[in-house]
Amino acid sequence: MISFSVSLVLLVLGYVVYGRYVERVFSPDDRPTPAVSRADGVDFMVLPGWKIFMIQFLNIAGTGPIFGAIMGAKFGPVSYLWIVFGCVFAGAVHDYLSGMLSVRHGGANLPDLIGHYLGGGTKQAMLLFSVLLLMMVGAVFVYSPAEILTSVWEPAFVRETMGRNVFWIAVIFIYYIIATMMPIDKIIGRIYPLFAFSLMFMAIALMVVLFAMQPDLPEVWTDWGNMGAERLGLKDSLFPCLFITIACGAISGFHATQSPLMARCLKSERQGRRIFYGSMITEGLVALIWATVSMYFFYGKPSAGYETIAAATNGVHTSAPALVHIICNEWLGVVGGVLAMLGVVAAPITSGDTALRSARLILADFLRYKQHNIKRRLAICIPMFAVVMALLVWQMSDKDGFQKIWSWFGWSNQALSVFTLWMLTVYLVKSGKNFVITLVPALFMTTVCATYLLISHQALGLPPQVAYAIGGVVCLVSLILFIGWYRKERESR
Repeated sequence: MISFSVSLVLLVLGYVVYGRYVERVFSPDDRPTPAVSRADGVDFMVLPGWKIFMIQFLNIAGTGPIFGAIMGAKFGPVSYLWIVFGCVFAGAVHDYLSGMLSVRHGGANLPDLIGHYLGGGTKQAMLLFSVLLLMMVGAVFVYSPAEILTSVWEPAFVRETMGRNVFWIAVIFIYYIIATMMPIDKIIGRIYPLFAFSLMFMAIALMVVLFAMQPDLPEVWTDWGNMGAERLGLKDSLFPCLFITIACGAISGFHATQSPLMARCLKSERQGRRIFYGSMITEGLVALIWATVSMYFFYGKPSAGYETIAAATNGVHTSAPALVHIICNEWLGVVGGVLAMLGVVAAPITSGDTALRSARLILADFLRYKQHNIKRRLAICIPMFAVVMALLVWQMSDKDGFQKIWSWFGWSNQALSVFTLWMLTVYLVKSGKNFVITLVPALFMTTVCATYLLISHQALGLPPQVAYAIGGVVCLVSLILFIGWYRKERESR
């Protein structure tokens, strides 16, 4: 519990100290925000600061800091280091600067920002990449909550005639369609704060139980390295798999697609650190708590569900919902369990619908197709939802479909963060600001994504030594190319 306690303190200090420094680097001021200058009553409108924070937190959370942390905890307490340092020095910086840059560019979406700083060709590639990622998020975040809800209740006649999970998938999909097209204050602005509270309550309640139990857990200094390989037969390598598995609790490119939604609702730029940096730190706290609870089940003394989790052979993804169900019911009691389940079910659903909302806005901006009435929003949504449905049908028809789409979602998620970090680095260089705060994370995540693509059995599947060597070369080449560009940029001033 010492590693866990120290990690909690470091995350809070990260927000107070490093978050304030990053804010000074960006230098927010009192210029009119898009919510004021471009108010349209649908996507651009001023919302209360506390409500924006809750919506932003729920948008970026989903099942990421829960399922990702559960899967990442199999590596052992080394996951604490990635959650803390990844969140403070990479993820929160990534979220804050991408959100504030959107504010400065009139609420621009991520592909437009990338195109502005990295060029038109990169913009087109990122537009396609980000829309596909967002639709993948929609598909992934339909299935996982439907699976949990089905374990609670499902109409027998629907299961017998159409199959397992179909009822809840249909319900969630209908909600997606409605929430994606409605003005942001009608559904998102009203119910998201409640769901965000549920997710926070669940994390706080689990933390209280942990401190009350004081379980004997592995510590960073006593169990350094990949514990999963030794104790659970985990075949994934620590590097780079840990940094792909725990994404939303450390750094996630998906967040940069969500920040523009709230960038269009800020009344003042000075709210940015609390909303963008703060919501990422909060997500890191949630991930840290779930990683600790999971390590109790994986490496602590045997408890109800230890055998269920340890014996799972279909991959870590299928075991995560089982662990969530066990904890919510056995640790938090009936009332706490219901509220906690509300959080763990609502979180992915709400992330899914805001992902599809972002996809709609990105496509509309690309097509220059205004979204002021529902007919125009339907024109974008209908083909988009058809693609999401096709992904969902494929996912359900393949017994390993969920695992495959989640794995590629994880890599795509981190690859998007690479482009966002390089875009932010270019912005900081051009603005004469401290670019090191994004350059170092950009180089690291470039290496992680390149190495994963080389080493993963779903991609090239190269031997680890070869993958690591090529990954190191990719990092070095990226640094050399940046230095060359930086010198030209300085000479041109």
